[in-house]
Amino acid sequence: MRMRHKKWAEPELSACDYFEKAPESKKGCWRDRFENKGNPLYVELGCGKGVFTAEFAKLHRDINLLAIDIKSDVLAVARRNIENLNAQNGTRNSNIILTAYNVANIDNILDSSDSVDRIYINFCNPWPKKKHKKRRLTHSNFLSKYKSFLKPYGEIHFKTDDNELFEESLEYFCESGFEVFDICRDVHAEDANDNIMTEHEIMFCNEGKPIKRCTAKYIRTDINDVSKKQV
Repeated sequence: MRMRHKKWAEPELSACDYFEKAPESKKGCWRDRFENKGNPLYVELGCGKGVFTAEFAKLHRDINLLAIDIKSDVLAVARRNIENLNAQNGTRNSNIILTAYNVANIDNILDSSDSVDRIYINFCNPWPKKKHKKRRLTHSNFLSKYKSFLKPYGEIHFKTDDNELFEESLEYFCESGFEVFDICRDVHAEDANDNIMTEHEIMFCNEGKPIKRCTAKYIRTDINDVSKKQV
C-alpha cells in the first residue's frame, strides 16, 4: 500500500539533524557523519516507518545505524517514531542517520572506505513474478553491490514472511560467495531473545504467518580461500 504524500514530511526532515539530505556527498565517509565515528557501522535497507530502527538504536548505543528508504514520507514517520521512543526513555540518539535513496543505486552512496560491518534487510518486496525477481534486495545483482562496501566477513541479516523469497535468497547468497548460517524458518516458534520486530513483522505475526530469517557472511576469497557452505 502506497503512503499518501505528507506535507509536513519535508519540513520535518529538513530540520532533523540526523537526516542526511545529500547522501551521495557522504560516499566513503559515512562514519564521520556520526558523533562516535569509531563505532561499528550497520546499514538498514528499506527501514520503512522505523520501528526496528528506533528499537535497535535504543538497545545498541555503541553501534551506528544508517537507515535508508526510498521515500521521504515514510522516513518522516520513522523520525517521529524515533523521537517518540526517545521521549519515552528520556534519551537522545546519536547513533542513527536517516537518508532517502533508491537502494538500486546504493553503490553511488557507499564504497569500501565506509567499511560496513552489517546489513539488515527486513521484509523487502518479494517481487514474485519471474521477470521482476532481479529487483529483490537479496538478488545476486544487489549482493554484488553490497560486496563493494561490506567488510570482509561482514554480515547480511535477512528476515521475511515469504517462503519463495526466503528459499531463493539462500541460493542467491551461496552463489554470490556468502556463507549462510542461523537459518530459521519460524523465528517465533523459538525463544529468540535477540529478535527486534518491524512493523511488517508485527502485522504478519498477527496474521499467523511464520517468520523466516538467516545470516549471510561475506567470504572474501581473495583474502582467504574458504569454500561456500551448502545450505
